[in-house]
Formats: sequence, structure tokens, C-alpha cells
Amino acid sequence: MLRKHENSDSWKAGILAITVHLVLLVGMLISFNWKAAHPVMNITEVELWDKLPSTKPVIVEEPKPVIKEEPKPDPKPVVEEKPKPEEPKVDIELEKKKQELAQKEKELEEKHKKDEATKKFAQQMRDEDLREKKADEKKQLDKIKQDALSDVKAQDDKQASAVNASLIGEYTEKIKAKIRGNVNKTLCGDGNPELKFEISVLPTGQLSGSPRIVKSSQISACDEAVERAIIASEPLPLPDDPSLKAQFKNLNLKFRPND
Repeated sequence: MLRKHENSDSWKAGILAITVHLVLLVGMLISFNWKAAHPVMNITEVELWDKLPSTKPVIVEEPKPVIKEEPKPDPKPVVEEKPKPEEPKVDIELEKKKQELAQKEKELEEKHKKDEATKKFAQQMRDEDLREKKADEKKQLDKIKQDALSDVKAQDDKQASAVNASLIGEYTEKIKAKIRGNVNKTLCGDGNPELKFEISVLPTGQLSGSPRIVKSSQISACDEAVERAIIASEPLPLPDDPSLKAQFKNLNLKFRPND
């Protein structure tokens, strides 16, 4: 099967061959018609020729056969790469300067951010130091105040203790005096016997239990006389301050009935 371009070439060759044959045929027809219109005249004159003219037959050239040439494949079109237009040097330099300027601006911005961060960090450190300093000063001031209050309290406690001790001693002697006034001294002899009792006193001055002898006078009648005197002395005299009344909950009393 002929390709498209081969078929076109065959048609062209066929038309060319037919055209050549038609031209030759028209030429032959014109030659015959001319001879028929101009017949050869009888010439009476005799010419002498040294030689007889040579009669050559008319040779009609036949058309040469058309040699069909095999169509050559179309060469692939060569695509010429167009050279890239060179960028104007002015634009390149301008773009380069713009890039350098943008890079410098970026570096300056980063440096500014770093400086701001450094300043912020330094300020935070100063604020932290200031807070710690204030906290230390407050602690020291609080300690001074606490020490002062402690000293005042200690002094007050000391004074209160002295006052309390004085009151406790005062009311202890009052209790002894009341008990001593109820002792039958005749039962304790002529000497100066000593004996000790442990008693528990309620805030009302009443005894919460029986008196317990801790040290005997070695005279049983005297010991019993003092015990009866303690019971007979209820209610015992106590201070009005409730905190001081608690100091008389348990009392150790030493007696010398004959004093």
C-alpha cells in the first residue's frame, strides 16, 4: 500500500507522461496537415549534383520512460533553538542591588529582634533581682519585728510569770494559813514536827478528793489533825484569774503546825 506522499508522486508522473504523449501526437498531426496543404511541385528544371542527397528517415523519438524515483522520507525538521535573549546588564545589576538591600534589611531586623530579646531578658533579670531583694528585705524586717515581739512577749511573760508566781505564792500561803488555823496544835506535841500533804483543788476551791499524806510527822494524832483541818478549810481561797486557778489543781503543801 502506497503512502500518501508516494501516491501523490505517482499521479504527478502519470500526468506528465500523458502530457508528453499528447504533445508528440499534436506535433505529428500538424506535420501531416502541413504536407497535405503544400503538395510537392513537379520541377522541370534539372539540377546536377555532385552527389545525390542522402535521404534520411525521419526518426520520431519515443518518449523516454519515466523512472519513478522512490520518494525519500521527509527529513525530520530541525528545530533550531532560539538563543535566549540576554538580560540587560542594567536590570541584572538593579536586581542584584535589590537582593542585597533585602538581605541587609533582613539581617538588621533579625539583629533588632535579638537586641530586643536581650533587653527584655535583662529587664526580667533586673525585675527578678529587685523582687528577691524586696523579699529579703521584707523577711529581715519581719524577723526584726518578730524578734522585737518575741522580746516583748518574753518580757511580758517574764513579768507575768513573776506576777503569777507572786500571786500563786500569796494564795498558797493563804491556803496554809487557813488550814493552820483549823489544826488542833495540842495533838502535835511540844516540838516542831513537819509533814507534807498533796491535795487536788477544783476552780471553786473545793477538794476533788481526800488529802494524801506524803511525809508524816511521825505523830499519827498530828497527821490526822492536819488532815481534818484541810477538809474543814473548804472552800480554799483561790485567785480570780481562771488561768491562775489551774495552777492550784495539784498542790504539795508543807506544814509545821506549831509555827
